[in-house]
Amino acid sequence: MTHKRFVLTFPPELTSEPITYKLIKDFDIMVNILNADISPGKIGHLVLEMSAPGKVLKSGIEYIKGQNVECVPLEKKIFYQADNCIHCGSCTAVCFSGALTMSRATNEMVFNPEKCVVCELCLKACPLRLFSIDIE
Repeated sequence: MTHKRFVLTFPPELTSEPITYKLIKDFDIMVNILNADISPGKIGHLVLEMSAPGKVLKSGIEYIKGQNVECVPLEKKIFYQADNCIHCGSCTAVCFSGALTMSRATNEMVFNPEKCVVCELCLKACPLRLFSIDIE
C-alpha cells in the first residue's frame, strides 16, 4: 500500500466535478482530504493524501491529469525543535489530529509525526515558534 500527498489545482470549470468521488468509487483509492479551498467558478486547490497499491494510485493520478487537473506531489513535514520546548501545551490545544499531546506521566508535550497532517496550526500557536515546515 502506497501513501502519498498531493496538491490538486482545479480550473474554474471543474470545481463542481466529483473527481475525489470517482477516485474512491472507480479506483478504490482511499482519500484523506487535508485542506481544501474550492469555490464554484474559481480556481480550486485541494491537498489530499491518497492510499492504494502502487499501480492503482498511478492509474488514479493519470485519471486526475486526464481531467485537466494539475496534480503535484507534496512532500512536507513539520520540524519541531524539542530541546527548546517549555511544554506549555499551546500547540496541543490546536492539534486536531492528535499529533501533539501532553503526557500525563511527565507533563511534557509529545509530538507523534505519524499522526501529523501538516495543517500548520502549531506554527502559529507556539509562543516560542519551535515549529517549522520541512519540504523534502
